[in-house]
Formats: sequence, C-alpha cells, structure tokens
Amino acid sequence: MNLPNKLTISRFILTVAFLVVMFSRMPYHETIALVLFSAAGISDYFDGRIARQRKLITNFGILMDPLADKLLVLSVLIVLVQEGLVAAWIVVVIFSRELLITILRSVGASQGQVIGAAPLGKTKTITQMAAVALLILQRPYPVLVPVADIAVLVAVVFTIFSGIDYLVRFRHLIGLGEGASGSQPSVDPLSRELGDLLVREGLTVAVAESCTGGLLGYLITEKPGSSAYFLGGVIAYADEVKREELGVPAALLSRHGAVSREVALAMAEGARTRFGAGLAASITCIAGPDANGTTKPVGLTYIAVASEGDRRCEEYSFTGDRWSNRRQAAAQALHLLIAEVRAKAGRRA
Repeated sequence: MNLPNKLTISRFILTVAFLVVMFSRMPYHETIALVLFSAAGISDYFDGRIARQRKLITNFGILMDPLADKLLVLSVLIVLVQEGLVAAWIVVVIFSRELLITILRSVGASQGQVIGAAPLGKTKTITQMAAVALLILQRPYPVLVPVADIAVLVAVVFTIFSGIDYLVRFRHLIGLGEGASGSQPSVDPLSRELGDLLVREGLTVAVAESCTGGLLGYLITEKPGSSAYFLGGVIAYADEVKREELGVPAALLSRHGAVSREVALAMAEGARTRFGAGLAASITCIAGPDANGTTKPVGLTYIAVASEGDRRCEEYSFTGDRWSNRRQAAAQALHLLIAEVRAKAGRRA
C-alpha cells in the first residue's frame, strides 16, 4: 500500500478519534477535536497531491479518498447537530448530495468508468471543512458565531452546485441527456472536451496504442464529427509493429523494453509523423493480470504526447484489474491531450 492510500486510511482513523473525543466531554475536548479534524483535513490535501506528483494513482485512492472525506464531514456534522450547533436540514442537504454522487460512481464503475473528484467537488470539501472548524470553535469562542453562520451558508451553496455539476457532466450514466438511449452510445466528457478544443484550435490528433488495444481511439471517436480532427491510429501490440509502423528504433526496444518512457515517446512521435497530425498520444503499459515475463510491475503505464516542437511523457502505476488499468490509461491520455491543446492555445495567445 502506497503513502497516499495510507494517508486516506489515517483519515478514517482520525474520524473515529474525533467522535470519541467529542462524546467524551473531556477537558478542552473541542480544541482536541479541532486538532484531530484539522489533521484529517491536512491528510486529505497531501494524499491527493502526493498521488498526482508521484504518479501513485490507484483505484483504491480514487474510490476511498472521496469516501473518507464524506465520512469525516458527515460524522462531524451529525455530532454538531446533536450538540445543537448546526441545523439538521443542512446535514440532510449534504447527505443527499453525497448519496447522489455515490450512485453516480457506482453506476460508472459498473460501466468501467471511474469518476474521480472534480475541482468543484474539492472546493466543496474545503468549504465544508472550514465551516465545520468554525462550528466547533464557536462554543468556546462565541465571537465566531456570525462567521460560522456565513461559512455554513457558503458550504451549502458549494455543496448544491457541485452536486449539480456532477449530475450534468455524468447524466448519461443514469439515462439522462445525450447517450441515454440504448441505441446511441454515450460520449465520454473528456472526449467531448478534447474534441471541442481541437476544433476550436484547428488541430488534428492521431494515436499509437499498445496495451489499450484501440480504446483511446474509440473514446476519441465516440463524439459525432470526430472525423474533423481524428486522423487515425496504430494498434502496435507486437514489437515488430512498433518498429515497422511507427518507426520505433529496435535499439530502444532492446535497451529499455516496450513498456518504457523512451518507447512511449518514440511511439507518439511515430504516430504524429505517420499521419501528419498536429499532435499524437501513445500508450504502452502492463495491463495485467501478469507481467508478461518481465520484472516490471503490473499497472506500470507510460503515456506520451508529441506535438510540433514539444514532447512529454508521464509514468503511472495503476492497481486495478486489466480492464480498469486500460480504462484509466485511456482516460489519462485524454487528460494529457487536453492539457497539451490548452498549452498550445496559451502559447499562441
């Protein structure tokens, strides 16, 4: 278990400790409870930051990190309701929002789509934690009562709007909006965003895939009209295909192996050159369930993006099953392509 996951587990432990302290009514229990709550909030900040910086994103973290946040905030709010420090309807609003997101995540998981925390969702969590901290302090420090009331109002507003944001972006999962009909496939929100950006910037894209077997190309072409910007792709499972179709040097394959940063970059550049695209993405990974005779770990993934005058490659370590690892790899490739298009647009401005 990696460090971000341990920090997530620590948040569950700190939640239990908070409840014990609040119910014990020991001397200075509000202050001690606030320290515990603050420690839990700090762990929430660092587990996500470390996971992104060190490429330690896992299925456990994607699912359990938001759950730990919800359990922490809801447990604390229930205690505060019992203490008469917050109105019960506020807890009902927050709980209803969390139930909605849990349903969306469950449906998404059943369809092979992992729904992670959105920026607005993270903002919601920060406002809720700030409000809770002020609610805890308002009893020993009555001067904070009006500040706590304002903080609670802000938290409720962000809670409602973040719930609406999730519902709109993933409405196709529950049979609403485009893609709800069984005869019409849904369009991945990332694919839609990438397509809109490519059209706006007048760019084209190509792909080179190994372990994902065409999944990235499939996601990109889900969006109607994708022929305006998607030129094609190469599914280069075998090393000889990487050499012959993408121009990956045999020396790179021999020296670094097919699943490596160097080969991913060569695959992306090869796809861009072959199709004459504005930018290209490549994916090479060990999807599982075994390591195919190598010493590299299952879940190791390299995703590269190449454009004119610029190349980048990111390393990831996924810990799901074969389908989950492949789906996460394709999703991360879409993220990197979106980031590259935005960066190019920024440089032009």
